Amino acid sequence: QLQLVESEGGLVQPGGSLRLSCAASGSALSYYAIGWFRQAPGKEREGVSSISSVDGSTYYTDSVRGRFTVSRDNAKNLVYLQMNSLKPEDTAVYYCAAGTSWGAQGPSLAEYEFDYWGQGTQVTVSS
Repeated sequence: QLQLVESEGGLVQPGGSLRLSCAASGSALSYYAIGWFRQAPGKEREGVSSISSVDGSTYYTDSVRGRFTVSRDNAKNLVYLQMNSLKPEDTAVYYCAAGTSWGAQGPSLAEYEFDYWGQGTQVTVSS
């Protein structure tokens, strides 16, 4: 069974950068679309970005487009989320998730399309 583990997050100043990674075990990550989600205090979890396993297409929610970049290294069984120009409103617990449905491969960023989830990692953007 696929298991996902996010790298440690951390405290970053506004305008700073942080790269999260999502490591897979139990199965090859190349079979799965990978999504990144986040949940801020008092808010529902939202989709941030995803990357297809079919053609490497990437998708972003409007609030992070141009600042965040998702990429994958199938040989290392890793997916990355590079976060630049971070803002206080990016503060949240970030999760990676994997799915094989056609919905997971597309731009929906819908939680129900993803079957396997990491435990989450805290990212705090504050001065």
